[in-house]
Amino acid sequence: MLSFILATVLLASAPQERPMLGPTDLETLPVTAPTLVEPYGSDPLQFGQLRLPDGPGPFPIAIVIHGGCWTRGFEDVGGTAPIASALTARGIATWNIEYRQIGHEGGGWPGMFLDLGAATDHLRVLAQTQPLDLNRVVTVGHSAGAHGALFVASRGKLPADSEIRGADPLPVQAAVAIDGPGDIRTMMNGVDEMICGMPVMEPLFQGTAAERPERYRQSNPAENLPLGVPQYLVASTVLQPDAAEGYRAAAIAAGDVAEVLKLENAGHFNMIAPGEPSWTEVETLIVERAFASHVP
Repeated sequence: MLSFILATVLLASAPQERPMLGPTDLETLPVTAPTLVEPYGSDPLQFGQLRLPDGPGPFPIAIVIHGGCWTRGFEDVGGTAPIASALTARGIATWNIEYRQIGHEGGGWPGMFLDLGAATDHLRVLAQTQPLDLNRVVTVGHSAGAHGALFVASRGKLPADSEIRGADPLPVQAAVAIDGPGDIRTMMNGVDEMICGMPVMEPLFQGTAAERPERYRQSNPAENLPLGVPQYLVASTVLQPDAAEGYRAAAIAAGDVAEVLKLENAGHFNMIAPGEPSWTEVETLIVERAFASHVP
């Protein structure tokens, strides 16, 4: 009997493995209502949700970019609304953006990249009426959105005649890439088949890397280093630690500040689910590193 009781106590006190969440689980999490929902373009998918903290501001801003394999039907702003709400509760204004993906009219190249840039630049319009600090803007992206977060940070490095740069890119002060690629070439050679169950890169760029070399290069943050802003990478399942360390080393060699947070067995979606231990680590990174001492 004593051994049975002891075994029961040990089992109850042992760390329990947390269930792995999926994208639909994120949409069941609590969220706060946006302060406003505003278009940044004429397409129905060109809009963002702005959430403002309590207080007078002006507030630092996190541009939140959802993932979804760059492809229609996987994810949308509903999946990132929980972390946008959580960051707003930490004193950060959040601009949770929707954009056109592969399969949407006008998505892929160049529309998706133009949407990410236009949504970012629209903060200048919002700041005319909302208490936003345009000198403290950080991009926060998950999965394919991690690539988007780094791309937005890289826009100012692109040639003036670039098809995806935009006329006057709004500078950002840091980029946080959560379990997604900083080097899209690591998604090639069949890797995208395993992650998304279908080819992604060729539809995104309307051709292979050999056929569209400039499209791949301009949209690939790793080929535009130094970005001139700190870059924080969260490595786990999609962004493997070795790939993250390779990117970090290249960024530092180019003169950038770059750090890697490694999460073991975190769950690709758990790490953007408030209440999960892995999200707590990611949130701390965003608040303490990306925004330094500017956020309470």
